[in-house]
Amino acid sequence: MTEFFANIFGNIWGTLVMSFFPLIELKGGIIFARGASLGFFEALGLAYAGSTLAFFLVFFLLQPILKLLKKIKFVKKLAEKVELYFKDKAMETLEKRQQKNKNSKISETMLKVLGVFIFVAIPLPMTGVWTGTAIAVFLDLKFKDVVLPVMAGNLVAGLIISLLAQICLWIWDYATAVFVLDIILYALFGIAVILLVVFIVKVLTKKKKGDSTVQSKND
Repeated sequence: MTEFFANIFGNIWGTLVMSFFPLIELKGGIIFARGASLGFFEALGLAYAGSTLAFFLVFFLLQPILKLLKKIKFVKKLAEKVELYFKDKAMETLEKRQQKNKNSKISETMLKVLGVFIFVAIPLPMTGVWTGTAIAVFLDLKFKDVVLPVMAGNLVAGLIISLLAQICLWIWDYATAVFVLDIILYALFGIAVILLVVFIVKVLTKKKKGDSTVQSKND
C-alpha cells in the first residue's frame, strides 16, 4: 500500500493526503511516511500538517454544512441524525470528565477542553482531529479555547505513533520494518472501513431520546 500511494502522490503529498483522510489521519500518515523512507521529524511534521488542516475545516464548516443539508429534503433526516450522533458523543465526553473530576474545582469549560485534548491525544481508531473537533463544536467551545488543546493532543498522538514506528525500524532490518509498517497500514485501512460502516449504521439507527418514549407508550 505504501508503494501504491507513493507512486500516485509521491512521498510528501502522500503523507499529507493520508493524514488528512478521516479515520486514517495522523496515524496512517506517519506510518506511510516512515515506510516511504521519510525521516522521523519529516514524517511527523508532514502528517501533523495534514491532520491539522482537518481541524480548521471541521471547526468552521461542520455546523454550516449540517445546517445547509437540513434544508434539503432528501438528506434532512440524515443530517439531523449525524448532528445528534456528535451531540451525544460530546455529552458522553463531558460526562466522563465530570465523573473523573468530581471533587475538583475545575470549571465546565476546562473540563470540556481537557476532554477534547485527551480524546485527540489517544491514538486509537475513532479518536483524532476529525472526531475530536466535531465534539468540541457540539460542546460549544470557542475557537480560542479549543485550538491549542486539539493541536497539543494531535502532537502527543503523533509523537506516540512516531516512536512506535521508530521502534519497528530499530527492531528489524529496513526491508522487514517497511513490510511490517505496510501491514499496519493495511490494518488501519481495514479498521477505518469497518468503523465507517459502524458509524453509518449508528447514525441511521439513531433515535432522539423522546422517540423511544413515544414508541413505548404507543405499544
